[in-house]
Amino acid sequence: MYWEKDIETIDRRKLEELQLSRLKDTLAHAQRSYYYGKIFQEKGINADSIRSLSDVQKIPFTTKDDLRENWPYGFIAVSKDELVRMHSSSGTTGRATVIFHTANDVAVWTNLLARCMFMAGMRKSDVFQNMMTYGLFTGGLGFHYGAEKIGALVIPAGAGNSKRQIQLMRDFATTAVHVIPSYALHLSTVFEELKLDPRKDTSVKIAFLGAEPHTEKMRRKIEEIYGYKAFNSYGLSEMNGPGVAFECPYQDGMHIWEDSFLVEIVDPKTLQPVADGEEGELVMTSLQKKGMPLIRYRTKDLTRIIPGTCACGRTHRRLERFKGRTDDMLILKGVNIFPMQIEKKLMDIEGVGTNFLIILNREGYNDNMTVKVEVSRDYFSGDIKQLEKLRKKIVEELKGELLITPKIELVESDSIPKGDGKAVRVIDNRKD
Repeated sequence: MYWEKDIETIDRRKLEELQLSRLKDTLAHAQRSYYYGKIFQEKGINADSIRSLSDVQKIPFTTKDDLRENWPYGFIAVSKDELVRMHSSSGTTGRATVIFHTANDVAVWTNLLARCMFMAGMRKSDVFQNMMTYGLFTGGLGFHYGAEKIGALVIPAGAGNSKRQIQLMRDFATTAVHVIPSYALHLSTVFEELKLDPRKDTSVKIAFLGAEPHTEKMRRKIEEIYGYKAFNSYGLSEMNGPGVAFECPYQDGMHIWEDSFLVEIVDPKTLQPVADGEEGELVMTSLQKKGMPLIRYRTKDLTRIIPGTCACGRTHRRLERFKGRTDDMLILKGVNIFPMQIEKKLMDIEGVGTNFLIILNREGYNDNMTVKVEVSRDYFSGDIKQLEKLRKKIVEELKGELLITPKIELVESDSIPKGDGKAVRVIDNRKD
């Protein structure tokens, strides 16, 4: 068994007492780092400044820019010989950020992943196929260690090589997988090519989805294709990686493990806290990390705390599925647009395939949006009038959602190039 009942169903008052104790310990420890030592001295902050959880608001926010500007060791709070692991972000929007772990940090992280996977239904008897990238990316190793902690047989398949993934599933009777949502949909087309039915020809019963945002429509489509339960997960390398929050079997929001993380939701414009139930930017403080604790880290992720208690009996609060990121927002002709809005609409339309690409261009002083949409083989090989009818339907659906009229280009299934790992959703060709 890997059911931590005492901590997962802890009384809220006792949980907040635990959080306050760990927050004070974290502040006392974090001041050993170059960055927080300087900030705390400038602001006159120490552990004694914090008498309640709300007092955390006395501390300035930490941002990704702060991590980049203090590259590489400005945030570590232990000597370098105590560090055993480094992970890194992709650095696609600037210099990569690096996160360091002590042996105890890795053990705590592993414990959280095991807690997540067990909560979703994975057991020692399962065969777990990890279809994520290994290396500097946290997803692969995080889930790998968590599955081993439970005692499951782990197949470290890594990313890509679809036919081999399917062979592994069948040869070793894989029962649980960790997969990127867009790749799960792509893999379904390979099953079709091989004339296999993933419902009948595999033993998979659980999927852990992560690494890229996806809508509820996409999750349900994946579940319908494969016949398994697909669980949404949330993590970020700055906290530890996956295992920060996870769905229970009720799939009604993600329980965020508040014994390890202090959560705030703030208005992204005013940076003031909002009430439970109101949408805002997620801000997080690590409560158990020693190698590189982070305090009031602005994640840029937009979500809300779901009010009320979960039917599963766990007392840790739940985060709603993320709407997007403050830095994923596109502004076109004065309209704010999130790629997930487009995905949600497309997943509702019959005949739409598994991938799409948003292309933004500037012609003179006008910005225009083209959405390339993959169409299922049956539609694309069918009557041209049927294809045009589908295109017009997509235009009308997106126009109603976005309040602008995008150009829609229908393309064949699997014709949109896929990036290394996460699906590429936006190409912005506009020049300032």
